[in-house]
Amino acid sequence: MNLAALIVTGDPALADGLLRLAAAADAHAEVAYGADEARPAWAWPSLILVGADVAEDVAAAGLQRRPGVVLVTGGAAPDAYRLAVEAGAQDVVALPDHEDWLIDAFAAACEPEGGWATALCVVGARGGAGASVLATALGLRAAGTGLRTLLVDADPFGGGIDLLLGLESHEGVRWPDLAERRGRLSTATLRETLPGTGDLSVLSWRRGEPVPVSEEAVRSLFDAAARGFDLVVADVPRHPGDLGRAALRAAAVTFLLVPAEVRATVAADGLAAALRRDTADLRLVVQGPAPGGITPDAVAGVLGLPFAGSFDRDRRLPTAIDSGDLERACRRGPLADFCATVLADLALQPYAYREAV
Repeated sequence: MNLAALIVTGDPALADGLLRLAAAADAHAEVAYGADEARPAWAWPSLILVGADVAEDVAAAGLQRRPGVVLVTGGAAPDAYRLAVEAGAQDVVALPDHEDWLIDAFAAACEPEGGWATALCVVGARGGAGASVLATALGLRAAGTGLRTLLVDADPFGGGIDLLLGLESHEGVRWPDLAERRGRLSTATLRETLPGTGDLSVLSWRRGEPVPVSEEAVRSLFDAAARGFDLVVADVPRHPGDLGRAALRAAAVTFLLVPAEVRATVAADGLAAALRRDTADLRLVVQGPAPGGITPDAVAGVLGLPFAGSFDRDRRLPTAIDSGDLERACRRGPLADFCATVLADLALQPYAYREAV
């Protein structure tokens, strides 16, 4: 396990307190009981916490100046900022007042540096349009190409997107477990605790009445998802609520799925105007066949949206959905071909650094 943080102090109580906070963040930390003991590992970890009791010794040891050094005091320390400057620390924190800050710092230190995930949203123009199926198919296709993918169910009244994949009985974290989450969420913990299949992780709802999810919990989740995955796909309802709007604002692209029907096209016109308030790039997807002969080009002409493509409804899907076997049904067919084209157009690639995580 890689060393995330080095604690430098001769105070056993301070060392124990910091180790406890590291454990709360699932971060690997070790203690050096003086400057000489810290020297061999000084350049490795992302975070170094220097106790005020050894700050002068650290300054005198001539250790290399580097980012990520924090001075930690056990209470009031009038000369803390002088000590921080001498020891090369960029921040000063005091216990117990700044425990939450330190837990976040430990969590950040144990995560590798790298790029951020691409986020996509899928919204249906009407109920039953198939937005959940399209979102799931995109997630499955991306995961099949080696992209670490998170499928987010942003519809608390949608019945649970985990049902589409037969994951409803799998142990793991759901939205109610994160509802009151505060502070930074570890990406490693998120990946390890969510139910999933292969490289696809799924965040859905539990059965029964959904619980409200706090705004801070939503921010924490999307921040962790952006840091820990290559792709995030969110299934967003037509009335998105705070959770859906957060997903839309995080999205690089939002796909509006419109069945090739007159009524669905008219509904999509008003919905598109609302979605544009929260998403930067809204694109049209048309699903056939058209009962009245309306063409994808005609739908695109009415709505005036960038056209991402079209596909015909697969007759195998209703049975696959009811049996929780959408994964097998998405391996081939018009929906699978469409998803492959969309992902190729976005030119998504797995981040190389994550291969070793």
